[in-house]
Amino acid sequence: MLVQKQRFRIPELLLQSGASLLDVQIGYETYGTLNSDGTNAILVAHYFSGTSHAAGRYDESDPEPGYWDAIIGPGKAIDTTKYFVVSADSISNVNARMKTVISTGPSSVDPLTGRVYGSRFPVVAIADFVTSQKALCDSLGIRHLHAVAGPSMGAFQAFEWAVRYPHFVDRVIPVVPAGLALEPYLISQVQMWCEPILLDPNFQNGDYYGTGREPVAGLTQSLKLITLNALHQDWAQRLYMRCWADGRDPAKDLSAGFAINRALDETARGRAEVADANAILRTARAVQLFNIQDRKHLLRQKFLMIPAASDLLMAQPYFDRGLAELRALKLSVEVFTLQGTGGHLDGLNCMAQATDVIRRFLDN
Repeated sequence: MLVQKQRFRIPELLLQSGASLLDVQIGYETYGTLNSDGTNAILVAHYFSGTSHAAGRYDESDPEPGYWDAIIGPGKAIDTTKYFVVSADSISNVNARMKTVISTGPSSVDPLTGRVYGSRFPVVAIADFVTSQKALCDSLGIRHLHAVAGPSMGAFQAFEWAVRYPHFVDRVIPVVPAGLALEPYLISQVQMWCEPILLDPNFQNGDYYGTGREPVAGLTQSLKLITLNALHQDWAQRLYMRCWADGRDPAKDLSAGFAINRALDETARGRAEVADANAILRTARAVQLFNIQDRKHLLRQKFLMIPAASDLLMAQPYFDRGLAELRALKLSVEVFTLQGTGGHLDGLNCMAQATDVIRRFLDN
């Protein structure tokens, strides 16, 4: 399935913080065809370091398809012969340097000043991502969402959709979620992703664009932490055990290291080439602010909750408390648990396991 990145413009976006952004650009993708009454749409919201590329390939030569290609497409769990699927890049997208990401963020030019936003880019919230998605849906002629789904931060957006537009959404599929609000321990864990950036002297309070000295070291360490937190110890044991990195004994040479650390370093360096430090800080704060507990009485949809058994980031106690809150509201809630050893990333890599239950949930 070949897909194309498209562009949507919002003249002015009022944020939850009270600030406004002018001439907001949103990158998005669609799959399938919208029906005549605009009611067969499914919105897929992406994870923390993801983009709108949920399925398909931009070109036949692309090495990998979108992250949920296993369940989005003709005849798949989210069947694009039946449903019109839309996915949008978040504002302040982490992958701001990726050529297919065009959404407005701290590295964008402020139309009021003609200068890059940098430190002046405002705080954004999960609610702001959803507001921009609703404007996109309206522009596409979507009159009702058959479902909203998403993994991790995408699950937060799915919940926000459900309380913000309760009569617009019928079904909600939060994948590897963490309950109805980010709990204090997880707030602190997310903050640890930010600290290497803030401690990098090249960060310059966020005004590093065009200086020739960007916080690459801090950004790389941040992405290393994010990657490690999203995985599981069984993954590390299976792939790396206690192997040395380069044949030198770490017990005899302090500059020697272990294979697991070298692998994480290499992954983080690659991701840092397309990521932006300011965008990570804004997206982290959006995640930390997530909280619908004071609005949960507005929920009225059917829910299919999909946790991962090996998830160490959005851990089981968070999920259990969120599930209890939903069931206390007497809502229809199904649960399907992904099995694997990939940790939080099983919410991306093991989704084929949920094919039948997702298909039934959408068709019911």
